[in-house]
Amino acid sequence: MQKAKIAVAQFCGGPSISKNLSTCTRLMRLASAQGAKLVFFPEASDFIGNPPEEALTLASPISVKEGEGEVEGEGQFLKGLCKEAKELGIGCSVGVHEQSLSKGRLYNTHVLISPHGTITQTYRKIHLFDVDIANGPQLMESNSTVAGDRLVPPVSTPVGKIGLSICYDLRFPEMALALRRKGAEILTYPSAFTVKTGEAHWEVLLRSRAIETQCYVVAAAQVGQHSEKRISYGHSMIVDPWGKVCAKLDGVEEGIAVAEVDLPTMERIRTEMPVLNHRRDDIFS
Repeated sequence: MQKAKIAVAQFCGGPSISKNLSTCTRLMRLASAQGAKLVFFPEASDFIGNPPEEALTLASPISVKEGEGEVEGEGQFLKGLCKEAKELGIGCSVGVHEQSLSKGRLYNTHVLISPHGTITQTYRKIHLFDVDIANGPQLMESNSTVAGDRLVPPVSTPVGKIGLSICYDLRFPEMALALRRKGAEILTYPSAFTVKTGEAHWEVLLRSRAIETQCYVVAAAQVGQHSEKRISYGHSMIVDPWGKVCAKLDGVEEGIAVAEVDLPTMERIRTEMPVLNHRRDDIFS
């Protein structure tokens, strides 16, 4: 498919898996009604703001059979999304918590679901957000999360080849470029940015990744007050390969924004300005 509509979604997630699932399926139906072939959800869409010990009990394992796309033991949230995706015939990108073998810690995982309701790829976040911001939050993701150890190849979907990342990965351009080299046409960053870092860096980082890779960039973000100590920036958006923001949400409301992925235009940009071919990897690497 050369052109297709996609939707980026945002909402204020909470501690209840069932309520978050209800929100996501409602937004999926809205996206489908507007003609989107794939909808992108934020990081930690299954639950957010829970005490660490509760999070450990809520997370589920994810098991994908190689070559078959069959999922085992995926839990209530992903089962619900897979069911809705199959009924609507719409794909889905979503961030969730995944059980790990490390005591007291989970994986921060990005899951891609096909329009047939099967999980086609998972990616575990490799860059963990360990920061202490002056006059802002102290967040040590490594206290509760196990870092992933690999990139996953871009996945062919009805809207293009999607490269999977998560939130803080956005700050590492070498990762985006590696996905572009592997064939990515759309880079996606399910996120839960803090307000302070979001106001300063969110849009400029997203547009930079789009410009330097000549890919579409889709960033679905959590928005609003999750708990007494946690609030997310929102401003979910879709950026085209020229760096233009072609769909955007605000920092307050839940909802979706829809844009068209135009792969012929992307190819024209890459042909007329072949920056990937001009990179001096013989010097940089």
